[in-house]
Amino acid sequence: MVAAMQKQQLINIVGGGLAGSEAAWQAAQAGVRVVLHEMRPVRGTDAHKTDGLAELVCSNSFRSDDAQTNAVGLIHQEMRSCNSLIMASADAHQVPAGGALAVDRHGFSDAVTKALEDHPLIEICREEIPGLPGPDSGLWIFATGPLTSEPLAKAIAAASGETELAFFDAIAPIVHRESVNMDIAWFQSRYDKAGPGGTGSDYLNCPMDKAQYEAFVDALLAADTVEFHDWEANTPYFDGCLPIEIMAARGRETLRHGPMKPVGLTNPHPGTEKPYAVVQLRQDNALATLWNMVGFQTKMRYGTQADIFRMIPGLENAEFARLGGLHRNTYMNSPKLLDPQLRLKSQPNLRFAGQMTGVEGYVESAASGLLAGRFAAAEVLGRALGQPPATTALGALVNHITLGHLSAEQQGAPRSFQPMNVNFGLFPPLADDWQYPRDEHGRKPKGKAKSVARKQAMTQRARIDLAHWLTAQSALTPAAG
Repeated sequence: MVAAMQKQQLINIVGGGLAGSEAAWQAAQAGVRVVLHEMRPVRGTDAHKTDGLAELVCSNSFRSDDAQTNAVGLIHQEMRSCNSLIMASADAHQVPAGGALAVDRHGFSDAVTKALEDHPLIEICREEIPGLPGPDSGLWIFATGPLTSEPLAKAIAAASGETELAFFDAIAPIVHRESVNMDIAWFQSRYDKAGPGGTGSDYLNCPMDKAQYEAFVDALLAADTVEFHDWEANTPYFDGCLPIEIMAARGRETLRHGPMKPVGLTNPHPGTEKPYAVVQLRQDNALATLWNMVGFQTKMRYGTQADIFRMIPGLENAEFARLGGLHRNTYMNSPKLLDPQLRLKSQPNLRFAGQMTGVEGYVESAASGLLAGRFAAAEVLGRALGQPPATTALGALVNHITLGHLSAEQQGAPRSFQPMNVNFGLFPPLADDWQYPRDEHGRKPKGKAKSVARKQAMTQRARIDLAHWLTAQSALTPAAG
């Protein structure tokens, strides 16, 4: 009986990435004992470089921090309201990045690791969990991410009865700042926008004229790329993180309307014309010695990458701290497999969180971990914790995971579930009686102003509804003492 009670009062969390770390923190802060299982360094992955928890293996950016008109910035704010460890650590280790929240990746990971190691209710076990526990093994959260080990991935597939779903995610190169030619490059954020910790001059910009751009695209199209294994051949890319050469293959102007768009930037160097295309680099560490090539994730071979990226004006002598790479992401058919509390329908003592559930992005992964940790803790404490309202970013994300692309009325119809970043398209529309604010002349906003007004109304609604949810849910307050 005592052993059973101890098992009931414990939450096991598998995976020490963003989702698992946040889940562990939320559950422990609620007063529930946690064992966090992380397989590194016992078993490494193709993308991780350290043993730290919450290591950022791709970009160092948490994307927009605008909580007024951007869904990503809104989920930042909501997580901060929920005392998120991931957001607190990001805020403490931010580096300038215009309107985005970017972090010193090592300082960020170190902060998360220390906070979890120091927590009296969290035990960290460096071991691989190769399979799924049984239904009488207590509560578990699996947040093993896109790099889930093969034995565990097979166990999840077997338990769910689903064919494994997967996609490719690519990593952008990082350049040493001292190797950038500042006679060509310049500092400026797009439209001079200053973000958290920024000045409006937070990106390095490398301009191209038309001839240089055309030659660059030709080189990308002819590049030597990594070959796929037979089992990878039919794995689709996630559209939010396409390799640069795949974007180029979709049309010669695709890059100019994507990561290399020249708008909102003015070259200050004398005698220069408006650039035809621009490559931007974002600060990657607190010392500002490393800079990430924005949107330049790639599957080109290393030698090819260096040659082609040195065609970019300003990077002709670039030294790379890390070249781009490619890894295979695995995710579940979550709308079919998970309930609104992120539990596996066929075995409700198991919860899932992070990218493997079909969220895409650092903050989205951490947000799903935040909710999974709170849901599990409430279950241990015997208290009900409802889902956040669908009008909030957290609620919209859970609805995406558990309902996918279809409304409740359409469940059972054919559909294809794909990973998704948080965006206002996941939110319920505004009330029918909501009206756009009018100016002093009684006129409704038009164009961009109309879109901004709608987003501001949605974020205001979300803040009110989240505050009500947090007030109503008193189950997860820090334990006394």
